[in-house]
Amino acid sequence: MSLQAPAYPTRVVVETPRSRNLQSSKVPSSRIGRLFHYGGLAASLGYGAASELLRRSTHSSDENSTGSLMLTEGNIKRLVSKLTQMRGAALKLGQFMSIQDSHVLPPEIEDIFRRVQDSAHYMPDWQMEQVMRDSLGPSWMDNFESFDRLPFAAASIGQVHSAVLKAAVSPTGKPARVAVKVQFPNIVNSINSDLSYVKMLLTASKLLPRGLFLDRTINVLKDELAEECDYAREASFLKRFGQADYLGADDRFKIPWVWDGSTDRVLVMEHVGGVSVGGSVINKLSQRDRDDIAERIIDLCLRELFVFRAMQTDPNWTNFLWNHRTRRVELVDFGATREYTKEFIDNWLHLLSAAVAEDRDACVEWSLKLGYLTGQENDVMLNAHVKSMVLLGTPFSASTPQPFTFGPGSKWAEITAEIRAQIPVMLKHRLTPPPRETYSLNRKLSGAFLLASRLNASVDCRTLWTKVVEGYHFG
Repeated sequence: MSLQAPAYPTRVVVETPRSRNLQSSKVPSSRIGRLFHYGGLAASLGYGAASELLRRSTHSSDENSTGSLMLTEGNIKRLVSKLTQMRGAALKLGQFMSIQDSHVLPPEIEDIFRRVQDSAHYMPDWQMEQVMRDSLGPSWMDNFESFDRLPFAAASIGQVHSAVLKAAVSPTGKPARVAVKVQFPNIVNSINSDLSYVKMLLTASKLLPRGLFLDRTINVLKDELAEECDYAREASFLKRFGQADYLGADDRFKIPWVWDGSTDRVLVMEHVGGVSVGGSVINKLSQRDRDDIAERIIDLCLRELFVFRAMQTDPNWTNFLWNHRTRRVELVDFGATREYTKEFIDNWLHLLSAAVAEDRDACVEWSLKLGYLTGQENDVMLNAHVKSMVLLGTPFSASTPQPFTFGPGSKWAEITAEIRAQIPVMLKHRLTPPPRETYSLNRKLSGAFLLASRLNASVDCRTLWTKVVEGYHFG
């Protein structure tokens, strides 16, 4: 497919595309269109399963003749290909269910979601143009000196373009480089139907453990994904976190400004100069950089919970950019920001404090109040739950030597293995799904620790804990 820009008014400046590992495909935007694609996917998966059954019946000695008929390599490729084309809720479900590095999901399902997240498509130019016209008006390009029509990133609900705002509309009073998030068409209206189709496909595989409580997971995801599709809501959190009483006066972080002309489907924000702290860039960071980045992200998690009671809950490391020149962590995605009530945070801090103090009885007491437990659990479940909480609190414990070291061969690697060992036990014996608030909260905490581990960092976690918790006021 050609990436050459079509003929538009001459004031549009098409910059030379950088090398991007992205593909273009039309986003199915109508309910009928999306139903057609999912129906075709179900038919092709059924054909693939039937073919695998026939193959096994004629090759009974084949060493690969065990496992799911539905999740063969051929069917996994079919799923990945279709879900990357559909985008939206299908992509988001993978991020939502895959609590990083926890091995909650069967490996076949994890593999599907991992491949899908690594290969998101972007919409063709004509479809992007339609979204921009609908959101900013037919003369939308009058606001820009230049606009790169080829996106530099694509995700589950939208894609991101580089552009330059004109001085006349720029909050800086001069031309300003910006990042423009453009939402895929009709994604918000496809959430319910998409998740119903994906649930059907996951249920048909019969591989998901009962303790995942898939219905609750999907209901929580529906609400959170609907919020993430509201770019005006995201802009409000960008502005809030940029205030002095949040992170605006903290020289360790940078929050980009938001253009007031942004809408609920197109978000224009300041372009920042950092690079993602994940991937190959890690190899170029000094140990000081690694430690500083990890310390700031863990500290940010604690402050978001116990100071702001508002947390950006997507731990994807592409949301955290490191600017070596300014030595700041730049925060660029607030779509997944969640707010928490004072009552919930009071109770959750009581629980985490009990875990840090290794107080079993208090762990059970506050777990009951929060709704982690019903009071009818057997000792196997109670032991696994308490142990996993105590392990999570280990980096903050007074008895843990500081700075706490993450990474391969570290104490945290041992803790991660022990937490993993508790998961199958809890999935088998769990009587109730976790509290709604903890789905995204746990995802962010586990993601922060995983990032510290990838950075092979050392952090004085106890000091961070004491600084935040000692200033907390209950009630």
